[in-house]
Amino acid sequence: MGGKELAYIQEVFQSNYIAPLGDYVDAFEESIKRYTKAQYALALSSGTAAIHLALRVLGIGQGDDVLASTFTFIGSINAILYQGANPIFIDSDEASWNLSPVLLETYLKACKKRPKALIVTHLYGQCADIESIAKLCQAYGVFLIEDAAESLGAIYQDRQTGTFGDFGVYSFNGNKIITTSGGGMLVSANQAWIEKAKFYSTQAREKTLHYEHEEYGYNYRMSNVLAAIGVGQMEILDARIAQKRQIFQWYQTHLSNCQEITWMPELPHTKGNRWLSTFTCKSMNIYSIIEALEKVNIESRPLWKPMHLQPCFKHAKRFVDGTSEALFHTGLCLPSSTTMLEEDVARVCEIMKAYLPC
Repeated sequence: MGGKELAYIQEVFQSNYIAPLGDYVDAFEESIKRYTKAQYALALSSGTAAIHLALRVLGIGQGDDVLASTFTFIGSINAILYQGANPIFIDSDEASWNLSPVLLETYLKACKKRPKALIVTHLYGQCADIESIAKLCQAYGVFLIEDAAESLGAIYQDRQTGTFGDFGVYSFNGNKIITTSGGGMLVSANQAWIEKAKFYSTQAREKTLHYEHEEYGYNYRMSNVLAAIGVGQMEILDARIAQKRQIFQWYQTHLSNCQEITWMPELPHTKGNRWLSTFTCKSMNIYSIIEALEKVNIESRPLWKPMHLQPCFKHAKRFVDGTSEALFHTGLCLPSSTTMLEEDVARVCEIMKAYLPC
């Protein structure tokens, strides 16, 4: 915690506004707008809820095609299914580990049915080549939704991730760089879209004295209590990013003799938040390292298993070249908590060196 969250929560209880509205909901939305320079923001119950509302507002429905990063968490994809649409998975490139603009353009040129939207993930807090991707979406008439759930504070050419697309999405789940325990934020430059998303997020109630519903909606708004935590967390976001980047640099230093390691890259003119420190090594057995760390109560994980390899998407269309699959089989997410000291990083590295070609 940053220090002021408990005080802000106390103010919420004193106000008796613990429902999904209130001053802190408004304040949290304003803090996101100030930080990201997004024009409009809507505080919600999760990042997945935000993606779902974006798709609904954009008119994505039954049978529509929606392109998506295959190298991502399933929360990015589930909302496509909620709308009855078809996910089509696009592979990554080695330059960013994020969605490949080259593969995207190749698919858009060749496809017979124009996709309605693209959901692009900024993986592990590092920027996708979002400028190239946005230009392609504009050229081919495809709505762009940025899944910036992991990348709040990441910068592409002096501009925040989440602000290049028609919609941007942030997550405040318990493991993100800042947290409200659970929650998300939808941002856009289109006021009418955000107002429509707000309408859907509060059960689509019409402006009448009684409860009138011409459309169905959802219970997706964030509570005032969680928003109070978010306001406090935003005050220490830059410090969190600095610490995450420091942890990554410590890992690089302590494993500098391991020549076969490839760290997750950072594109030119970008600055990621390094939410998680990640690397690949083709000659190692990642599960041996995971088991060795687990024996001393240190958690590590493989990289995301690509969506096109998941059993539930075995019949989904994909446009892949093997990049994300190779990353999954050779990559590792290292402990990256902002509570870590250099001595903690050094301990992790010493255990790993027994299994790495150093």
